Amino acid sequence: MDKFGIGQPVRRKEDVRLLTGGGTYTDDIDRPGQAQMVVLRSPFAHARIVSIDTAAAKAAPGVLAVLTGHDADADGIGRFPVMVDVPGKGGTKLFAPPREMLQTVKVRMVGDPVAIVMAETRAQAQDAAELIDVDYDPLPTVTGTADALADGAPLVWEERGSNLCVLWDSGRQAEADAAFAAAAKTVSVELINNRLVGNPMEPRVAIGEYDAAEDRWTLHSPTQGVIRVRDGFAKHILKVPNEKLRVISPDVGGGFGLRGKIHVESGMVLWAAKRLGRPVKWRSDRTETFLSDPHGRDHVTRAEMAFDANGRTTGVRIRTIAAMGAYLQDFGPRIPTVAGGRINGTVYDIQALNIQVSCVFTNTQPTDAYRGAGRPETAYVLERLYDQGALAFGVGRDEIRRRNYIKPEQIPYRNVAGNKIDSGRFAETQDKALSLADWQGFPARRAEAARRGKLRGIGLGYFIEASGGQPSEWARVRFDPDGFVTLTVGTFSHGQGHETAYAQVLRSKLGIEFDKVRLVQGDTQVVPQGNGTGGSRSSQMGGVAIARASDLVVAKGRRLAAHALEAAVDDIEFSEGRFRVAGTDLSVGWDRVIEIAAAPPDGETPGLDEQLVYTRTTECNFPNGCHVAEVEIDPDTGHVEIVRYAAVDDVGNVINPLLVHGQSHGGIMSGIGQALLEHAVYDAESGQFLTATFQDYCMPRAADAPHFDLGFNVVPCPNNDLGVKGAGEGGACGAPPAIVSAVCDALGVAHIDMPITAEKVWRVLATRGSKAA
Repeated sequence: MDKFGIGQPVRRKEDVRLLTGGGTYTDDIDRPGQAQMVVLRSPFAHARIVSIDTAAAKAAPGVLAVLTGHDADADGIGRFPVMVDVPGKGGTKLFAPPREMLQTVKVRMVGDPVAIVMAETRAQAQDAAELIDVDYDPLPTVTGTADALADGAPLVWEERGSNLCVLWDSGRQAEADAAFAAAAKTVSVELINNRLVGNPMEPRVAIGEYDAAEDRWTLHSPTQGVIRVRDGFAKHILKVPNEKLRVISPDVGGGFGLRGKIHVESGMVLWAAKRLGRPVKWRSDRTETFLSDPHGRDHVTRAEMAFDANGRTTGVRIRTIAAMGAYLQDFGPRIPTVAGGRINGTVYDIQALNIQVSCVFTNTQPTDAYRGAGRPETAYVLERLYDQGALAFGVGRDEIRRRNYIKPEQIPYRNVAGNKIDSGRFAETQDKALSLADWQGFPARRAEAARRGKLRGIGLGYFIEASGGQPSEWARVRFDPDGFVTLTVGTFSHGQGHETAYAQVLRSKLGIEFDKVRLVQGDTQVVPQGNGTGGSRSSQMGGVAIARASDLVVAKGRRLAAHALEAAVDDIEFSEGRFRVAGTDLSVGWDRVIEIAAAPPDGETPGLDEQLVYTRTTECNFPNGCHVAEVEIDPDTGHVEIVRYAAVDDVGNVINPLLVHGQSHGGIMSGIGQALLEHAVYDAESGQFLTATFQDYCMPRAADAPHFDLGFNVVPCPNNDLGVKGAGEGGACGAPPAIVSAVCDALGVAHIDMPITAEKVWRVLATRGSKAA
């Protein structure tokens, strides 16, 4: 078997460059004559702006300009719109106020931008920003998600008359109500999906340039795909044709869904560059990252499940309040509604399911997609309900799920959202995960832990994703005269390892050397179209586009080889990089075909250069998996330690198991962070952001996780050429329910909310101890 082809655990070829300092990130770029920009942000969560005095700042040393929203309005700078519509219950409409680049009338969150300062150095701009005198009239705040719709709650948008952005209804309420009316047993749970900050390793940076002679802008910034960013800024902010803006993203240090947005700071540097007539650079520090990057999750939910006498689910009702923050980010209201709703019912045979989500405004940073983008939240609710069901029926948590999984013979299965799940063997995947985790051996491990004075628990969580993102993708495959292949793609690698995985696809399709592939991405001047990377889409969309473009190159290669070998095209076979006349020893390789392509026969265009747009035939793609966590708790301190972790994922055919396991590790760590550590907290009265540094916001570290035992249950996707499914977000979906289930098992409680801090656990144990006394 070819060790560099599809299916092989090839080490990432890009790592040598990145780990030895050979990478180029946006902050490594300095344009000639660039100015430095600093953003003055509101210290209040909610206040009217009485006045803004910039005179002292403009007179400060090194200052080139100080701009406010009044200047933006004068220059015709556009507002930042929400990019989606979410239908409201009963035909009501989404309330979607556009966001100003810089606020002039009212601030609605701590960190709301009010002015920008451009100076020769960053230090000069920071000093000058402190001289801007803004007179604020503070207003009452609402930061708690559950409080947003309470009577008398302060209004984020007074013209709305309430804090409700939209009430979304998934449908089938009558069917769900009927199921509850006839149920043998019902269970319920109230839970929180805690607010998170994505915190990519690389803070955001933006460099804006304006060429007056060409009347064109250039933006350097980390993204998850340059086309969408270009189109958004050109249309909504600059109000110019797309060709007037070039967007370049070099190496990017992490994305998690946060990078692919139309960020206000990027708009600021583009606008300021034209005003100043020189490049303008902005770099976020870590606290500014907390204050300016979109946050994730932040739901408060009450959920119920109805069962028949045999423990089969007959109905589900879920009511969620989801925080949008003070403004609607690009996809904000879609995440907890339509996006998460695509997998309603997840891997279970449930049709009478009704979810209603109230999207609400609060005086907090906007929320949007974060690793999983609605699917982790959806899976978490159902998994917590099934744990309650197991308690109600007195059966194992594995057994209650086994009774309810969609059966193989039901595939393809149209779920309650109307999406057709085209593949999956869910009970089998669970059995493999339980075996890998040694579920049956747990009682002995629990007894041994008890002898050491520890409380041990085990838990599981099953998830399914609707992955794939936008339904089309572009790729171009070109042989160069030096024998290398230049691969240009519309996807965007920001840590996933595309340079390696795509080279494996080309190795398998073209038979070329693995190291003879050049990957080009992230520049609208050379990438004419494409939908970037997000929603675990790159292998199933970009990979298939690459494979099909490769087939076009091979087809032309066969025609050229037939000319060289004086044979019919139909007699030319291609294998392992050589074209052969069937039944003979006559053959040519790519080197000869490249020579012919340079001066091709009549009817052929010069070169070996093919491109195409691949459009999938399905709504999405359904990776899934079962995760099992085992924890030990110190009863004296409440500290939770994950001591074992096993997972079996179905990601379809695996292009590179090493890369997929790496993605699983990262996703699981994200899930560990949500389950045990991470929580973005605002003060209930002042609205101050209390966790805006790593001193207060606890990120998971290597010591917070054990060795991961990972496996695959390969069930190929029948609806794409490679048989692949998404792989990047499963860990973030499977880890939270598995860990919470394990902690509840150790504590002997029905539920405990995330993040499960030592203090929360200690209080549960203290309460249990006082009751026992």
